[in-house]
This record gives sequence, structure tokens and C-alpha cells, in this order.
Amino acid sequence: MADLRVASRYVKSLLGLAVEQGVLEQVHQDMLLFSKVCDENHDFLSMLRSPVIRHEKKREVLDRIFSAKVNKLTMAIIDILTKKNREPLLPTIAKEFHNAYNQFNGIGKAYVTTTISMDSQLRSEIESIVKKLSAKSSVELHEKVDSSLIGGFILNVGDQQIDASIKSKLKALSLRFSENHYVKEF
Repeated sequence: MADLRVASRYVKSLLGLAVEQGVLEQVHQDMLLFSKVCDENHDFLSMLRSPVIRHEKKREVLDRIFSAKVNKLTMAIIDILTKKNREPLLPTIAKEFHNAYNQFNGIGKAYVTTTISMDSQLRSEIESIVKKLSAKSSVELHEKVDSSLIGGFILNVGDQQIDASIKSKLKALSLRFSENHYVKEF
């Protein structure tokens, strides 16, 4: 929790500077790239978190990987964090920057779980439902497939959940059948 608080301060500053310098889209793409590298490469993530590896070595690795691919502002925040020995915060900062970017641009986030992968028509219908629920003009939809739902979907938008799955309906029906109103209980 403390890391999240510290990371959010860096994110707020980075977002402000990116907007001020007119490079918000580039920095956002850099943070997505950084998150992708962290998600796909466990050794890289371990290197950032390792107290054994010297900070100068971490800085050198980060420079070799990212200096030619990212904006100067992104490299500046990486420099600042490595000089302050806070490299372990970089993955959290990258993820939180994406959330701050979405909030800044009015992009809603939703999670949908279905039994099969969605086609474009169903995806657009779900997006329109999310836009109505969240009052956002744009939506970032995270899809998950779970065959145990039997049919239907589960949609999470903010703190709201719409469970239109066959599994939940069968569970509710089973619960109703377990209540026998005609037999007197002792």
C-alpha cells in the first residue's frame, strides 16, 4: 500500500509533465511497453526488485533496453527512480500511469467474462452497455473466457456487476427449490 502511494505521486508528476510538454500519448505508449516487458519477462522484474544487484547496473540495463525506444521524459523518470534507488516501483508506476491516463481522458474500464470469445457485434453491444453504466465516452474492455459459466456473461463496471450467466441462474433456481413452502418445518 505504501508503494502504491509513492508510485501515485510519481504518476501524478509524470502525467502533469507529459501533458505540459505535449507528449502524453508517447509516454503512455512507453508505460504500456514497460508493463508488457515486466509481464512477459520474470527475470527483468526480479532484477528490478533485487536488493543484491547494484542500482548502477540496473540503470545500465534499463538504459540499454529502453533508451532508443522511449521518450526523453520516460527516460528521465527512470533516471530519477534509479538515482533514488526506487527501481522496484517502476512496474507499479507503469500500471498506475495507464489508470491515470484513462481517468484523464475519460476512458471507462470494464471486465467481461463469457463462455466463448466475443465477436465484434457482441463486443460493441457490451461496450454500449458499459458506456451507459459508466457515463464515459470511451471504454477499455478486458475480456476473459470461462466455460464454467455455461452461458451468458458477467460484466463488471466500476463497483457494479451484472451477472447474466446461466451458472448463477441455475444456482438461484436450486436455492428456490431447496425452500419447500408446502412442508412444515419442525
